[in-house]
Amino acid sequence: MPELRFVQVDAFADKPFTGNPAAVIPLLEWLPDETLQAIAMENNLSETAFTVPAGDGQADFDLRWFTPTTEVDLCGHATLASGHVLIGERDSLTFRTRKAGRLTVARDGDGYALSLPRTKVRPATEAQRLEVVARDGAGIVDIVTHDRAGDAAPPELYLSCDGVEGVAILLFADEAAVRNCRPDMKRLAEIDYMAIVTAPGAPSAGYDVVSRVFVPAWGVDEDPVTGAAHAALTPFWCGRLGRESFTAYQASRRGGYLTCRGEADRAVLGGRCVTVIEGRISV
Repeated sequence: MPELRFVQVDAFADKPFTGNPAAVIPLLEWLPDETLQAIAMENNLSETAFTVPAGDGQADFDLRWFTPTTEVDLCGHATLASGHVLIGERDSLTFRTRKAGRLTVARDGDGYALSLPRTKVRPATEAQRLEVVARDGAGIVDIVTHDRAGDAAPPELYLSCDGVEGVAILLFADEAAVRNCRPDMKRLAEIDYMAIVTAPGAPSAGYDVVSRVFVPAWGVDEDPVTGAAHAALTPFWCGRLGRESFTAYQASRRGGYLTCRGEADRAVLGGRCVTVIEGRISV
């Protein structure tokens, strides 16, 4: 049976078993889409990244990402992981993607800087709120906060207006509300948006912004650390904080830290990677 190189990397992590795990599978040429999807389903990680040498001088590699159930338009942590696996002695790598354009991973101290296209959001209108609903008519705010009926202040809702993916940012008043979120995943899976819950963080603990990310519609109930989400959180929080950069913590069970910097129409995310598994996969 043909065998492919397989590398599992914890991205946005400074030690094993933290951050977000991604499988990276370097190819010489593209396999059929159904094979790529089957490999991602077998891996059962939030994303499996596949790369092919570009060979035309326009980029170093072509790059695609698959969750266990679908191909996605943008994935930050698996791009960072791919750069970690493939950068070798180079200072930077450029990846060409199908929907997100060119993405760059560059060395940055003992980690990497990942340049992604930023996603802009704006406050949701009443008409938009009626569109971002499950089949039973429940809105995304009610679905995310369904177990907080006694709480007085619902989060503010912002929806993407420019960017690669559909993003919903739910802004809470404090970190405790973010950490205590228990969305109804079954109903949230009926809404084709990345749901990001966020609040001001604790600078004394090392981060300015805290978040969690839920994407059951794309096969991932809660993503551990999400580069694509921070492509939206970077312009959002830079504007609210009145700064060009900030530190962030994604408060999943695994957890992960990022640095975030706005740069023209880009979000530049900083983080480290740890290789945890290397081997071969038979197809």
